[in-house]
Amino acid sequence: MAQLHAISSCSSTNLLSYGSYRGYARIHQKVHCPRKLTSPQELGVTASEFHGRAIVQNTTNFGLTRENHVVRAVLASRSEATTSSGVDGKVLRKKLNKVVLAYSGGLDTSVIVPWLRENYGCEVVCFTADVGQGLQELEGLEQKAKASGACQLVVKDLKEEFVRDFIFPCLRAGAIYERKYLLGTSMARPVIAKAMVDVAEEVGADAVSHGCTGKGNDQVRFELTFFALNPELSVVAPWREWEITGREDAIEYATKHNVPVPVTKKSIYSRDRNLWHLSHEGDILEDPANEPNEDMYMMSVDPKDAPDQPEYVKIGIVEGLPVSFNGKELSPASLLAELNEVGGKHGIGRIDMVENRLVGMKSRGVYETPGGTILFSAVRELESLTLDRETIQVKDSLALKYAELVYAGRWFDPLRESMDAFMKEITKTTSGSVTLKLYKGSVSVTGRESPNSLYRQDISSFESGDIYNQADAAGFIRLYGLPMRVRAMLEKGL
Repeated sequence: MAQLHAISSCSSTNLLSYGSYRGYARIHQKVHCPRKLTSPQELGVTASEFHGRAIVQNTTNFGLTRENHVVRAVLASRSEATTSSGVDGKVLRKKLNKVVLAYSGGLDTSVIVPWLRENYGCEVVCFTADVGQGLQELEGLEQKAKASGACQLVVKDLKEEFVRDFIFPCLRAGAIYERKYLLGTSMARPVIAKAMVDVAEEVGADAVSHGCTGKGNDQVRFELTFFALNPELSVVAPWREWEITGREDAIEYATKHNVPVPVTKKSIYSRDRNLWHLSHEGDILEDPANEPNEDMYMMSVDPKDAPDQPEYVKIGIVEGLPVSFNGKELSPASLLAELNEVGGKHGIGRIDMVENRLVGMKSRGVYETPGGTILFSAVRELESLTLDRETIQVKDSLALKYAELVYAGRWFDPLRESMDAFMKEITKTTSGSVTLKLYKGSVSVTGRESPNSLYRQDISSFESGDIYNQADAAGFIRLYGLPMRVRAMLEKGL
């Protein structure tokens, strides 16, 4: 059972840790709670002075059939919503007991905390996932959540689970969206949403909330995961409901509700960072004709400023998954972190693309994926030794659909899971190593070897051999070219 550390508490004492869904590894958790529990000794809690109110939910249930499963949605009674009061006596949109909010500590999610309490009369449990975005983004979150009015902060380290159970399956499948995108944000959202569902169960929440806008893909990725793992949870998406339209409105709302406004300099770019990649959108990038400014990049150096000498790296692979770097076996997250450092130093993994969002519009984004670019090159190259032509063709065709499903937030869709089972089976023989040369933004394969290689030098050599008789090719060509020959005869009246 995962360890749970509580620093403060809500009114609920249901803080038991449950196993992860669908056999995923259990993750070490840190929980920060605001108000003293009735029995702190039983839960290992250190008290603080957060406060929150519990409001009992009156529910109405109805059934929706999806395949052979009954999906239940829980809705607050309409009559209740019109007569219940929230903070400062405001009429509630809907009565909820406790909401788990995907929380970053920035302006938007800091404002969502009081907005949820005001409009839903609920306690707010802030949740932050560590998926490798950097320690600087995790500093001071407890104080920020407390100042915003949250009753509890939960932080989970998901880096190993993220790489092992989400990134590596996509890597094995060869999933790339629209020829370029290595799915960095797409893979991170379901692991975060899955953890939110776990936390909702642990703290007894009846709803979850996120700060995604109504124009992007992330709202879909979060909510499809919620639906798949716990269809009874209500979902609150403030950006689709509230009257706040921009940063100035958010600051005004924060000031009115005594929420400290973050004093950090607002980036001109919209960024998403995790252990796999860093994405950049907005500002001058909104015009696809503009070249990105060099000072925008954070994970990689300008290729022209990279070392003048190439660096060689050797990636060890077992059954389609990377396991070692230059002969040193590492955990999935540690392996990726080291390759990010090496790849970034050589300017590897910069992608500038215009993509088709799930919601219909096109968007321009710039991505930095140094370690991921190296790993994709290595795994794909090893498959050239271990997979035959027909298998590679089928695998590549399925990889397109696999990437589309992941991009669209359908990680827990039975179709993706079934395709993943195929990818796992078909790459059982893809074990060996690949050597690559990193030089000023490029990744070049210089060597590959596998005990399961289908390459035979005695067959492929131009020298004569016992297995392949060159004279046999004449009959093969006549049969293989027969349809073309027959068509030509017809056209010439022969």
